[in-house]
Amino acid sequence: MRLILALLLFTPFAINAQETDAEKSGDLDTLSVTLVKDSTHSPKKAALLSLVPGGGQIYNHLAMPKGKKKAFWKIPIIYAGLGATGYFAIQNHLTQKTLKSEYLFRVEKGYPNPDLPAYAAYDNQGVLTLFENARTNRDLMIFAFIAVYGLNILDAHVEAHFVNFDVSKDLTLSLQPRMHDFKTPGLALTLNFR
Repeated sequence: MRLILALLLFTPFAINAQETDAEKSGDLDTLSVTLVKDSTHSPKKAALLSLVPGGGQIYNHLAMPKGKKKAFWKIPIIYAGLGATGYFAIQNHLTQKTLKSEYLFRVEKGYPNPDLPAYAAYDNQGVLTLFENARTNRDLMIFAFIAVYGLNILDAHVEAHFVNFDVSKDLTLSLQPRMHDFKTPGLALTLNFR
């Protein structure tokens, strides 16, 4: 069942049933089914493809008309954001683990760990403060990673709505006085696309 659902979601074709002459006459023995290429650009598909970072941006870029292609430049920014937040999350996690082992060594032995001379100048409370700072920074970087990943999906979904958006050179906006209910004065705002 999941395979069929996945095939229907990711297949760029739609199945259309066509009415035949036999159906028009009342004989319902035959039904013609044809595959028709999907001509609409799907924001849902762009969001799903963006689960792999940059996939939705590539999908949107390829669907844009020639001369308006502008989605590829976002991919390096997405990967830089994911890479930087992931790197700092891992570094803060490793620092937090090192500080925890330093503190546990000090509690057990009563003196600083000679294998970690970088923390020898700090007392126990200083090591605990550094530990808390590293843990807080790690958690913030994890949330930042999730935010960058979510913005990647949101960007692909929103941009998919604008792939076929055409702003004509003859775009007019007119403001005219109008009477509502033959007794209330008002304004009519008209926007024309030609």
